[in-house]
Amino acid sequence: MSAKRTLSTQDLRFLLFTLAVILAIHSPNIPLWVTLTSIGFGIWRYLLDRFKWPMPKTWTLVAINLLIGLSLLITFRHQFGRDASLSLLIVMCSLKLLETKTLRDYILVIVIAYFLVGILFLFNQSITTFLLSIPPLALLTASLINISLKEPKQYQFLLSLSSKMLLQSVPVMLILFVLFPRIPGPLWGVPQDANSGMTGLGDSLQFGNISRLTKNSAIAFRVKFKEAVPDNRHLYWRGPVLWHQYKREWLMPSKQIGMQQEALEVKGLSIAYTITLEPHNRLWLLMLDMPTSLPKIGKLTHDYSAISNDPIRTRVRYDAVSNINYQLGTTLSERERIMSLQITEGENPRTLQLAKSWQTLSPTEKINQALSMFRNEPFIYTLSPPILGDNPLDDFLFNTRKGFCEHYATSFVYLMRLAGVPARIVTGYQGGEFNPNGGYLIVRQSDAHAWTEVWLENQGWVRIDPTAAVSPERIEQGISEALGDYDLLPIFARHDYPLLRKAFLNFDSINNGWNQWVLGYNDEKQFDFLSNLTGKNVTLQDMIIWMISAIVLVMIITSYFLFKKAHLMRNQSQKIYHQYLAKLSKIQLKPYPHEGALDFAIRSAIALPALRDEIMQIANHYNTLQYDTFEKSPDKKMLMLQALQNRVNAFKVEAPT
Repeated sequence: MSAKRTLSTQDLRFLLFTLAVILAIHSPNIPLWVTLTSIGFGIWRYLLDRFKWPMPKTWTLVAINLLIGLSLLITFRHQFGRDASLSLLIVMCSLKLLETKTLRDYILVIVIAYFLVGILFLFNQSITTFLLSIPPLALLTASLINISLKEPKQYQFLLSLSSKMLLQSVPVMLILFVLFPRIPGPLWGVPQDANSGMTGLGDSLQFGNISRLTKNSAIAFRVKFKEAVPDNRHLYWRGPVLWHQYKREWLMPSKQIGMQQEALEVKGLSIAYTITLEPHNRLWLLMLDMPTSLPKIGKLTHDYSAISNDPIRTRVRYDAVSNINYQLGTTLSERERIMSLQITEGENPRTLQLAKSWQTLSPTEKINQALSMFRNEPFIYTLSPPILGDNPLDDFLFNTRKGFCEHYATSFVYLMRLAGVPARIVTGYQGGEFNPNGGYLIVRQSDAHAWTEVWLENQGWVRIDPTAAVSPERIEQGISEALGDYDLLPIFARHDYPLLRKAFLNFDSINNGWNQWVLGYNDEKQFDFLSNLTGKNVTLQDMIIWMISAIVLVMIITSYFLFKKAHLMRNQSQKIYHQYLAKLSKIQLKPYPHEGALDFAIRSAIALPALRDEIMQIANHYNTLQYDTFEKSPDKKMLMLQALQNRVNAFKVEAPT
């Protein structure tokens, strides 16, 4: 590649198109003004080339740099992490185009663009992201090939060659994937703002929390059961347990130090399953109510919420065991009793009056009274409840009577506490959709749910789901069968698009396999796979030796086929000429790699002056056959080939004395 290569308009247009593709893929990850600014710089550079305008002055570029830096400061303020860095890199890469003139400048822009493709995986590592990264990689490689040639080539040739080069790297990529030693934990830390867009359950509950989450079709986790999938009414996935009421918000205990683990007794068969949990940037390890065996990465709170040792910021997979027939916390400590009866005083007088009217009833009768009210009076289960007034529970129970699961759970717990029955709220997920393609359950954010637990003498904490009294379809059949305002649900949580739903389930089974076998191929899986494959305990040294050996073998095989192909691709004149070169090689006369036929002929004629005329005639015949198209006289080409063959056959060489 020559440093004096003259870059053409075609080179620029191909590079601009490649950068436009990368910008389009990254556009959801960056502010709109960054996208528009980068497009503006690209158009500016195109116009500079089109109309032969002079490049902008240095002071102009400095002023633009300062303006961009100020804009980034205003946009991201103190959050200088992944998102801010990506925005800076994109806008600087596009700005670099305004001073891109030399071959070195082009190479620098292409290298930066390769980094931009890699940054895609800081946002998502799904199979979709992998597939999206392939076109820009092919285009960038084609751009690099284009500027490395003596003159521009057609786009079809460039894309074909770059695709072949990428395909040739696949065997090495697979070898590195299987054998390159996996290091437990990440190689580097991801900036905190990389987790800012994650969705999931919070550690508190107020009106609207769950209903907003229900409008999100993102997958929360996938579950693979060892045996049959339990009925939908048993699929309660336990998350945070909320005890404290503060105004309109329900909170977890501020401190669990000194709180005794609630006793758990289980009956019947245990249910074993494997969960693949999507990142949500919190501690919750969602498990089937009630967990009896936890993964190594987690632990239990005193009220049987499973939590991780660290926030879940990457996809995790763990095995667990639960039992749906259980008895929890048959004894209630004084502290727990105080916590489970706490309410904010001086509000909701009508609700207080209703609870006082139940004072003579037993705890079970109080529960039945509340559930009967929800079941028999005109309460409506809806994703779009009206805004509540200063006394929200009074307003909900006696006026609007329209709400989602958080409305029914909070009002039920409030009534129970006013009536003297210890109660708490449990948040998590309920139900899920079975994917027959992979034989696993998909639980989405739209399956988020809130229910309650009340404490009864000799029974402990008993699950009561007041939503089931209002809308039993929600628990038995799922949220899509329970709502009147069906259109508010995300499209993948609905059943009115069967073809789209089927296509999604097919794709998700592929995506789940990608998660398990590609993203989930950690150090433990690697050692297990290689040990099972070889029948012995594999060491780190073994993997390194196998990896190096496999890569060398692939390189040898690839080189063999490339040389063989190059030999087969010789045309007839080249084959005849190589016969001639073979004769000269016997006296140690060989062309240099950079030497053409005529230059070699001159050097050979000096060494063999007696054969000068034959040598020069062979070289001239060969050059004519190589570079003349013979479009008007194909017969002449055949005659020249025969003449060249005759001259080479007649050529006799002896070492000079």
